[in-house]
Order: sequence, then structure tokens, then C-alpha cells
Amino acid sequence: LTITLAIVAILVFQAEVAKPYRIPSASMEPTLHCGKPAEGCRSRVSDRVIANRLVYRFHAPERGDVIVFETPDRVAAACDEGGTFVKRIIGLPGERVSMQDGHVLVNGIRLSEPYLDSAYRGRESGEWARNPRDGYFVLGDNRAMSCDSRRWGVVPRGHIIGRVDVRYWPPDRIGDP
Repeated sequence: LTITLAIVAILVFQAEVAKPYRIPSASMEPTLHCGKPAEGCRSRVSDRVIANRLVYRFHAPERGDVIVFETPDRVAAACDEGGTFVKRIIGLPGERVSMQDGHVLVNGIRLSEPYLDSAYRGRESGEWARNPRDGYFVLGDNRAMSCDSRRWGVVPRGHIIGRVDVRYWPPDRIGDP
């Protein structure tokens, strides 16, 4: 009975409060590491993070949040993969995102990105359609290795699982992402 109750408690906790995820690709390097031998990975071991599933019940997602989300159907065609992704929110609903020589502009104003290492910025330029009222424009912190909103559009609010609040593995990298 005790083991059954413990298993049920863990399943409910993961479904409603927080769920662990592994970083599988270099799209968020160097903020979150993936494990070698995958291309572009800086670490031997992939970072493990916890997605806070409760936070967005109390307020809307914010610019700069690193989120976990279920990919929209169109991602599979653009990226040859799908499932669950981890990216950073750049554009909020109703905003227009563009890039000039690797620098992000939101509604024409250059975005300050202190979390972004200049070596990972890239040199891309482009402009995308205004975000719909429930859409979030997301980018990886490793722009050259990230399949993100630049290729497949925005993440609908209903696809966001939660905000990455803590890295719990490996032990030498425990803490905020």
C-alpha cells in the first residue's frame, strides 16, 4: 500500500507540479548543455532540468523565460523531429520579431540578451509575422544549432508545459539555468 501511494504521489507531482527533462541537443548551449557525442555539445553529460508546471497558472509566460513545450505539428516538417523542446521566449503575443545581423528586435527595438554568448548569436537577418494573441516566438540560445520559431512559427500557449526553474544534474551545474 505504501509503495502504491508513493508511486501515485510521484505521478501526480510530475503531472501537476514539476517534471524532469533531459537536454538532448546543442540548441540551448551554453546555457544548458547536451551530452557528447551529439554535434555541438560541450559536455559529456546532458543537463537535466525541472519544468515548473504551476507557474503559468498564476501569470503569463514572460520574455526571457526558458520553457519546455510540446512542439506544434509543423515542427516535424521543418526540423525532422518533434516531441518536447526547450527554448527561450523572445516574442510575446501581439509582438513582431525581427533580426538584423544576429541581433533580435522586438517591435523594432533591439532586445538586450545578457544570457546570450556572442559566439552563439549568429549573423541571421529576417522578419517574421506578428505573433498571434496566444503565440510565443522562441529561440535557442545557440542560434546556429537551433530549429526554432524562425523556421516553424510560434508556440501556442496551450503547448507550453512549464518554465525551466532549476538544473538538477550534473552535480557541478546544479542551480538556475
